[in-house]
Amino acid sequence: MSTTDQATTTPQSGMKRPKRGVPEGLWVRCPGCQATIFRKEAEAKLGVCPECDYHFYVSARERIHQVLDDGTFEEWDAELTPTDPLNFEDKRPYRDRLIAEQERTGLRDAALVGEGMIRARRVAIAITDSAFIMGSMGSVVGEKLTRSIERATEHKLPLIIISASGGGARMHEGILSLMQMAKVSAALARYDQAGGLFISVLTNPTMGGVAASFAALGDLTFAEPRALIGFAGPRTIQATIRIELPKGFQTSEFLLEHGYIDRIVRRADLKSEIARSIDYCGK
Repeated sequence: MSTTDQATTTPQSGMKRPKRGVPEGLWVRCPGCQATIFRKEAEAKLGVCPECDYHFYVSARERIHQVLDDGTFEEWDAELTPTDPLNFEDKRPYRDRLIAEQERTGLRDAALVGEGMIRARRVAIAITDSAFIMGSMGSVVGEKLTRSIERATEHKLPLIIISASGGGARMHEGILSLMQMAKVSAALARYDQAGGLFISVLTNPTMGGVAASFAALGDLTFAEPRALIGFAGPRTIQATIRIELPKGFQTSEFLLEHGYIDRIVRRADLKSEIARSIDYCGK
C-alpha cells in the first residue's frame, strides 16, 4: 500500500497537515488465495496464511526457532565459507554473487547445521535456505551436511534435515557441486548402517539434485502442505516432453497419494510430530 502523505485541513486552525499513510510492510498478499493479510497475523501462525493455510517462506534461522526448544541450538561449522574454484562468471562473477548473498541473507552459504533439543530430545539438525542462491547445494552445503550426518552417527543422535532448495546442485561449482549428492548420500548410508533415525522434511521448494539425493532418503519423509517437490520443474517438463501434466503434479499432496512421502505435516505441528516419531522409533 502507498505511504504517500496527502494534505488535510484541520477545522481548528484551517492549516493543512500531511495525512498519515499506512506504513509499508504491514500487509502482505498471499500467493495461495491472493488475500491481503496482516503480516503480524501470519507471523503469529509461523508464517502461514490465516485464510487458506498457505505456507510462506521462512528463513533457516526462523525454522530453528520454530522447531527447536528455545536456547538449545548450537551451530556447527559456522566458519565454512564457499570459494570460486572455477572462476565462474555469468551475468556477474560468482565470487561477487557470493558476497552479495552473504550480505543480504546473513548466511555464509545456503545451509545451517548444528544440534539442539526438540521437546527435550537431543537431535542433529540441518536446514537449507532457499534465499541463498535458491538453496542450491555447493561444496560448503555438501560438506556441512556430511559433517552433521557424521556427528549424528558418532553421537547416536536422531537426524533432522529440513530441505528448501529450488536450485539443486549449484552450477557455479560444476562437478564439485554434483559430487556432493553422492557424498551426502554415502554419509547417510553409513548413518543408516549404524542404526540412526533420519527424518527428512520437504518444504517449498525441494527440487533438483537435493530432491534426487538426500531429501528422498529419509526413514520418515514429511512435507509441508502444497510444497513443490521434484527433479525438473513443471514448466521444464512441459517444454521438454510437451504433454499435459496431471493436476497438482509435484505437490506434496500428489506425492503422498503416490507413496513418495509418508505424511503431510503443517508447520505448527512439525515440532510435536518429530518428537512423537523419535519416541515411536525408540531413538
